[in-house]
Amino acid sequence: MKKVAFYTLGCKVNQYETEAMIELFEHAGYEHVQSEEYADVYVINTCTVTHMSDRKSRQYIRRVKKKNPNSVIAVVGCYSQVAPEEILDIEEVNLVMGTNDRRHIVEKVEAVTCNDKVSTVDDIMKVKEFEEIEITQTNGRTRAFMKIQDGCDRFCTYCIIPYARGRVRSRDLDNIVEEVKLLASKGYKEVVLTGIHVASYGKDIKDKDVKLLDVIKAVNEIDGIERIRTSSVEPILFTDEFVEEISKMDKVCPHFHLSLQSGCDATLNRMNRRYTTAEYREIVERLREKMPDVAITTDVIVGFPGETNEEFKQTYEFLKDIELAQMHIFKYSPRKGTPAAKMDNQIDPQVKHMRSEQLISLSKNNFDKFAERFIGREMDVLFEETTKSGNYEGLTMNYMRVEAPSEEDISGQIRKVKITGIKEDYVEGVLI
Repeated sequence: MKKVAFYTLGCKVNQYETEAMIELFEHAGYEHVQSEEYADVYVINTCTVTHMSDRKSRQYIRRVKKKNPNSVIAVVGCYSQVAPEEILDIEEVNLVMGTNDRRHIVEKVEAVTCNDKVSTVDDIMKVKEFEEIEITQTNGRTRAFMKIQDGCDRFCTYCIIPYARGRVRSRDLDNIVEEVKLLASKGYKEVVLTGIHVASYGKDIKDKDVKLLDVIKAVNEIDGIERIRTSSVEPILFTDEFVEEISKMDKVCPHFHLSLQSGCDATLNRMNRRYTTAEYREIVERLREKMPDVAITTDVIVGFPGETNEEFKQTYEFLKDIELAQMHIFKYSPRKGTPAAKMDNQIDPQVKHMRSEQLISLSKNNFDKFAERFIGREMDVLFEETTKSGNYEGLTMNYMRVEAPSEEDISGQIRKVKITGIKEDYVEGVLI
């Protein structure tokens, strides 16, 4: 039996696609082994959001070939889509695929040898249909990520992803429902609806009036599924109607990752983000009114070209005032081929670092304030795995990570926990 190993970088969409490709190889008779083990085939599923992710991909490609010089190295994903020649120039690479046609990866791998150099990357902008590569199980025992959409047409000035993923393509709603039912039958209690730009779901489906809200409603009706989340969502999705509807569904988790990127309107404008800070604030208040325990998390980019000290101060004060539960802070990284990479007034790395540290500290303070509200309260926790200390960890509905001791194996179970304290980025509790 041949062995295949995967190494995955990047977002939840990449992780989903890796799980689907693993199943394709297993159905073809391959044994799936861990990425550091000896294998006949190594598949690197790449990300290209930052230069760091590109570099990690290249480093891993060179490292795995040493484990088996006769192995076939296949590189897929966003980095290979936007820079196929660059990938193919790496000596160890045998096959380059992009972000489409992964359902044929096994036959493409078997058509090359360890001495070949082949690229099958085509023009992703011409792809109009969602590629169906479903999964029947995931590595996790409790949460399943479900890809419902691909592509993005927003073209934020800093982002390479629309060029890597192409136009918006939505998955058929009936196929989504069938896959969720299958996962529910295997014991998964939580499903995370994910995609490249989830808020755009349905806009490409001309013969049906179907939107993300329709997907959530359909999944909410499936027996066995007890929790529904979405991946990062553009804030303008959260209209009065949308918030009103989701607040009525008891399976929808009161946690939303609303991408912000900057708390300064001038910076948002240069980023080509299609909302203002006032609109963002209004959406946050709307969610908090309808879902009092809601956790709102976000992404913020510091050091975007032209970001003055005053603009950063505006961002800092906005985030301090709005008190989001958690913030993921990124230092701006120029991506070749994007408008922002050509902008004047690129920011010094030391300035980016200083601003990043300030927001990381603020994020910790905000998390503590948010978590303090729940000390002494009883909350349902979906436990996933054990920690190094021997405790079990899991998530509340509003995405607080909880650690609790237990003599019995409670992984995969939803248990009532009393919150007792706060640690670095999680809370402690005891089973009730």
